[in-house]
Amino acid sequence: MTARGRPFGENNPGNPAGRPKGARNKTALAIEAILDGEAEALTRRAIELALDGDGPALRLCMDRLAPVRRDRHVQFDLPAIDTTADLPKATHALLQAIAVGELTPSEAADIGKAVDAHVRAIEVTDIHERLARLEEGSQR
Repeated sequence: MTARGRPFGENNPGNPAGRPKGARNKTALAIEAILDGEAEALTRRAIELALDGDGPALRLCMDRLAPVRRDRHVQFDLPAIDTTADLPKATHALLQAIAVGELTPSEAADIGKAVDAHVRAIEVTDIHERLARLEEGSQR
């Protein structure tokens, strides 16, 4: 019997009778069988419709040609953050970059998460150094 909260054994991922990894469902297989050999003709027709001004066909073609980018590389001058006292300079720079359109709010939020992680690392390092000094002082 396994412990409560761990219904399966250590190396057992769960339902052993489930679908194997990579297995396709029946609907996907049926659609694939119907479309087998027709991909080129369907693609050509979608392009023809798009060229004739059909909005959804045009969108379909454009989504394939130029998919929406999830992330982009941004160049941004972030002031050095060596101590937690440097954090206001960094957040001010982020806000200024948003204000002038250099960064989108979501890009700034992502950079802010990285800044937050860096600041937490600085704080943990500072605490560790303080603790080491206190322990060193109490052992004398």
